[in-house]
Amino acid sequence: MSQFDAMFQPIQIGKLTIRNRVVSTAHAEVYATDGGMTTDRYVKYYEEKAKGGCGLCICGGSSVVSIDSPQAWWSSVNLSTDRIIPHFQNLADAVHKHGGKIMIQITHMGRRSRWDGYHWSTLLSPSGIREPVHRSTCKTIEDEEITRIIGDYAQAARRAKDGGLDGVELSAVHQHLIDQFWSPRVNKRTDQWGGSFENRMRFGLEVLKAVRAEVGDDFVVGMRICGDEFHPDGLTHDDMKQIAAYYDATGMVDFFGVIGSGCDTHNTLANVIPNMSYPPEPFLHLAAGIKEVVKAPVIHAQNIKDPNQAQRILEGGYVDMVGMTRAHIADPHIIAKIKMGQVDQIRQCVGANYCIDRQYQGLDVLCIQNAATSREYMGLPHIIEKTQGALRKVVIVGGGPAGMEAARVAAERGHQVILFEAKDQLGGQISTAAKAPQRDQMAGITRWYQLELARLNVDVRLETYANEDAIKDLNPDIVVLAVGGRPFLEQVPEWGADEGLVVSSWDVLDGKVAPGKNVLVYDTICEFSGMSVADYLSEKGAKVELVTDDVKPGAAVGGTTFPTYYRSLYAKEVIMTSDLALHKVYREGDQLVAVLENEYTGQMEERVVDQVVVENGVRPDEALYYALKHQSLNKGQIDVDALYAIKPQPCLSESTQGAAFILFRIGDCTAPRNTHAAIYDALRLCKDF
Repeated sequence: MSQFDAMFQPIQIGKLTIRNRVVSTAHAEVYATDGGMTTDRYVKYYEEKAKGGCGLCICGGSSVVSIDSPQAWWSSVNLSTDRIIPHFQNLADAVHKHGGKIMIQITHMGRRSRWDGYHWSTLLSPSGIREPVHRSTCKTIEDEEITRIIGDYAQAARRAKDGGLDGVELSAVHQHLIDQFWSPRVNKRTDQWGGSFENRMRFGLEVLKAVRAEVGDDFVVGMRICGDEFHPDGLTHDDMKQIAAYYDATGMVDFFGVIGSGCDTHNTLANVIPNMSYPPEPFLHLAAGIKEVVKAPVIHAQNIKDPNQAQRILEGGYVDMVGMTRAHIADPHIIAKIKMGQVDQIRQCVGANYCIDRQYQGLDVLCIQNAATSREYMGLPHIIEKTQGALRKVVIVGGGPAGMEAARVAAERGHQVILFEAKDQLGGQISTAAKAPQRDQMAGITRWYQLELARLNVDVRLETYANEDAIKDLNPDIVVLAVGGRPFLEQVPEWGADEGLVVSSWDVLDGKVAPGKNVLVYDTICEFSGMSVADYLSEKGAKVELVTDDVKPGAAVGGTTFPTYYRSLYAKEVIMTSDLALHKVYREGDQLVAVLENEYTGQMEERVVDQVVVENGVRPDEALYYALKHQSLNKGQIDVDALYAIKPQPCLSESTQGAAFILFRIGDCTAPRNTHAAIYDALRLCKDF
């Protein structure tokens, strides 16, 4: 552990001692229910991080202080009512018993929200200027409302203290109400709340004073700020250094959390939670700049995923604490594994941003590669226990995400596991995705599984096709099929897949088909694959048009991810066209003609190209399943009531000695979904083998 000594140094924040320098920073979990209460799911999610050794958890990103700051559409915590206090007590007790500390971020969102739900609130901002991301109109806040909301901050902090939490973090980042007053981009007022520097600072100062008056000096009060808004008319790094120094001089701020970039536009939003297209810690210099002008400790969290990275940042004195938030979503036991010398066993975040992109769709935060995260309350384990029952021979066919997770979990249970993979490497569709310019870090998922399967002595048989006879010759007790599928090009016969008129995104990314020079990419799925192959082709020098019948290319790609694709595609002059369906492809000389039909008018138009690439999802590969189904004890059926309740499959209690094997299929060979779904299938099924 000496290699990571800087991470494990205790630190004093205000009058609170924290056991190490690692923080899980505030993010909206979308787990609070019953009017914004911290439910059992919420509590166990943070308890797991404390159990895993995290020093400080700041929960509840964008938790509201006032009834007119909408929280329902992303299920944030509601601090506008005393109902929250006993829920906080449960949360605090769960974290404290494992030696961790727990705080919550409190805020009024101002204009940064939606009005069309729950109370149908009237949104507020200093000058009535709407925010581009949420497209919501708002009113100009009045003096009486300012006074009321300042009092709401104070009462929210009191509720956090009464609930046993260790502190609050005032959100003055992401263009919430406090920094809406700061920014000349939004604040056009000429009264005591706008104009001069002191006037623009007044609202935040009055909030800070009211909170301190309510909770006293012993309770931790921090502030999360932006290091640079990255807008020509916004707050610069020098502006933010002046603001941080101003509030630090009051002596009322116990710590500053600093991140880079505003996020009131789609383009800047992508900066705030950097995906895998960004370099490591891209905005550390901004946090270091703030540290130069303040006395209070500084926390920084943006794309810090690796313990070596965290150690280097702390040793260099750039900041006082490192936020490893997505790292803890991927593996809440990261600190414990470092302490035990199990660094190679850390499931490292790859920056897929599945977690935060779901949150921006109003969906619960989940990890693309760790299906146990946030499902602790359901009984899904992060640490797989050995079986207390009979040891079995488990044969798994397919080395994609579902098959790799099934093999890992079954081996952790203590069973003899044989994994067949027809290709020369594990990974399945992950390996294909990782060949795209902005998706290379996806390969980290496969690397972790390779290390785990080797550690667990799984018999991995690459370049081995498992047919019916090969499986039966092994006399397995359980067979799990995770063979995935194939690109679904034959859905529309007029595309000419049988004649080779179209190719799949897999063909191009896997190198089976050379990139054309003038390419039409037709993407009817609008997730990652279509945009990835368009990006790949344009990087190889092709002239590319990306066409979809949906509302826009990449319509299903999340809010922190599609902007990075758009930056790249626009820079490479990729033409992006919506509302056109691929009707037919035919050959004319040495060229291809793609006939496109307008979704709304039915009007036809043509493109003359030398290559047509189609992304139409996956068709399950079912041949092996149907060859084995009727020979199996359970006829291949999964008891869905047991599966969805996270309970053992009833057929597992039946003996297979001298009888047929038990057969399951999971992942895309059942129905095409995504990487998380495949891994979730495997974990919830195989944890009871």
